Amino acid sequence: MTVWARISETVTGIGDSISGLIGLGQGHDQPPEKTVAFTIGMIALSAKMAKADGVVTDDEVKAFSQVFHVPEKDRPAVERVFNLAKQDVAGFESYALQVAKLFKLKSSVLESVLDGLFHIAKADGVVHENELLYLESVAEIFGFAKVDFARIRSRHVSLKDDPYEVLGLEPGTGFAAVKSKYKSLVKELHPDRQIAAGVPAEMVKLATDRLSRINDAYGVLEKELA
Repeated sequence: MTVWARISETVTGIGDSISGLIGLGQGHDQPPEKTVAFTIGMIALSAKMAKADGVVTDDEVKAFSQVFHVPEKDRPAVERVFNLAKQDVAGFESYALQVAKLFKLKSSVLESVLDGLFHIAKADGVVHENELLYLESVAEIFGFAKVDFARIRSRHVSLKDDPYEVLGLEPGTGFAAVKSKYKSLVKELHPDRQIAAGVPAEMVKLATDRLSRINDAYGVLEKELA
């Protein structure tokens, strides 16, 4: 049974409140990325992300479907969870914690989750200040420091074309440290490693896009510093 089919079973009879789904379906015999707990948490966080600026646009709903490819027969259940979750932003912390506790803090999967949320936030052409505050709060729950969040944000709404920011380094960092950080990120984000870890295909795509941006940033600094 797919995770989407399990969600269809889980949401049966939940009434008009999504809060009853917190903590459900965590499972112990599956990779965390494939559990109902992870997927429901992501649906809820995505819906609340879309609502953070006060209105959910068609572009944001479309962006959600680009991150999660749901089989047609399971769409009604997923749409129900999404629609219940988008009622307001209150309560997102519970779902962020639900997702965070499935992984090590600051894991590459959690970073991909933030990339997915950014993808939804910028779907309508602008990332609202309230959306950035929401994303920063989720990042903090995931264990990311402000410098980490700045690095993640730079891939989506960079205030300046700063390769140091993309790599999560302070401006002026020496080339040896730049090279070491680059190698660490490449190893962590390599698609083969992501696939071997059981990361969903959608998240592997986000990690691959992230790696491309990191390669570009390193290329700039290599020319300047090496």
